[in-house]
Amino acid sequence: VSLAAGLTDPLKEHGPEPQETPHMEGRRILDRASRSSVTLSDCGDGGYSEMEPMLAERRLSGEDSDKEEEEEDCEEEGPGSDVSNMPKESFLAMTLQILLPFLLAGFGTVSAGMVLDIVQHWEAFQYITEIFILVPALLGLKGNLEMTLASRLSTAVNVGKMDSPIEKWNLIIGNLALKQVQATVVGFLAAVAAVVLGWIPEGKFQMSHAVLLCSSSVATAFIASLLQGIIMVGVIVGSKKTGINPDNVATPIAASFGDLITLAILAGISQGLYKCLDSYPYVSSLVCAFFMCLTPVWIVISSKHPASRTLLYSGWEPVITAMVISSIGGLILDKTVSDPNLVGIVVYTPVINGIGGNLVAIQSSRISTHLHFHCAPGEVPDEAKGCYYPCRTFCGTGANHRSAQVLLLLVIPGHLIFLYTIHLMKSGHTTLTPIFMSVYLAAALLQVLLLLSIADWMVHSMWRNGKDPDSFSIPYLTALGDLLGTALLALSFHFLWLIGDQDGDVGD
Repeated sequence: VSLAAGLTDPLKEHGPEPQETPHMEGRRILDRASRSSVTLSDCGDGGYSEMEPMLAERRLSGEDSDKEEEEEDCEEEGPGSDVSNMPKESFLAMTLQILLPFLLAGFGTVSAGMVLDIVQHWEAFQYITEIFILVPALLGLKGNLEMTLASRLSTAVNVGKMDSPIEKWNLIIGNLALKQVQATVVGFLAAVAAVVLGWIPEGKFQMSHAVLLCSSSVATAFIASLLQGIIMVGVIVGSKKTGINPDNVATPIAASFGDLITLAILAGISQGLYKCLDSYPYVSSLVCAFFMCLTPVWIVISSKHPASRTLLYSGWEPVITAMVISSIGGLILDKTVSDPNLVGIVVYTPVINGIGGNLVAIQSSRISTHLHFHCAPGEVPDEAKGCYYPCRTFCGTGANHRSAQVLLLLVIPGHLIFLYTIHLMKSGHTTLTPIFMSVYLAAALLQVLLLLSIADWMVHSMWRNGKDPDSFSIPYLTALGDLLGTALLALSFHFLWLIGDQDGDVGD
């Protein structure tokens, strides 16, 4: 959209006004943005704020301040200008764009569930059960890192910040380096959490097992994050070239094979290190030390790109908090799997957790993009003001209530397809009885209903408080999805066992 079109329409609407009025209004908006967001002045770079950490400013490409101010004025114009810039979607187009990646991601989680169902009988998983605590935390990295990356880059594409090749590669390289730093640190902290959560109930601690957990977690997080990051960048760039809204496809595709890749790497590394535990006990320590020593290299690369320098300082809170929340879900999974009567939960855990996280990530990314288009930082639309109530998410007047309805409607048919796929593959230890399917679908529907409501409240609250939802909301939401999914699934299996819906092959 040309600058002329963006600047002339508001003038026609409001009649003859002094030429400098839009320019002065833009300055006032920028002043409000700077006051409402937390700057990096303490870190030595006061020019970037948390509100726009991944959206590189025009000053990166060397343009003068006048052009920058004119572009900001155009972006912050009235409703007519916003609507002309915001990509329009019909209900059918939105549904079709969401459906295919949703199904692809769902089959990825089904594959991950079947892999977990197989590897739970391996020696490493049998004798070091704390690995189960690692599973939701490491699978949650796709929400903490990959989906967050997808959401940030999707917003950057939609607001035109990746049109310049220089800015595009600054965003990509800075993001990937930052993601490797976060993956290594979170992988290490997840192993520490698994050791602590596994030790507290039993009172047993083995140093060799703790070192193996740390090595497996750090190596898995590093390798899986690098592979998925490269795939994610390709998806974003491809969506931009084909004219597809990346908000609808990027976050599900980020998770489509993420669970499968992560679980396969975790199982392979854990089993390999376990076999070396007696004959070569130092191998685990060397593996952990190697990946930890690469961290300073990624820090240096990330700090050289202004777009990622901000989150290198301020982006740890949601990632680490989400890891702790996911680890609690892992503890629930560990204790449930330890009961021979409830071992059938394993194959369904990645499915219900992954589907819930995928759907809420789409909604969070869409709301965040809408706020970047239509609202100055710290300000929210009229319909989001006041006390939150769940009906606002699905029946309100906001721009994203239709997408919430579509996402909620996908839950039951989607899970039916995935349950039938698991049944056809003869995986799992649970027969698909009518009562089992009813209880499972009720748990899945309740999970997504809660997540979409929480997302609506959380994204607007973060924007109001001067935090970029693209960087902060998705880690929390996917971690809550893991916790809610695992807890509701465990309750469902306990309920089914109590009412007598038991299978002869449970625990086989």
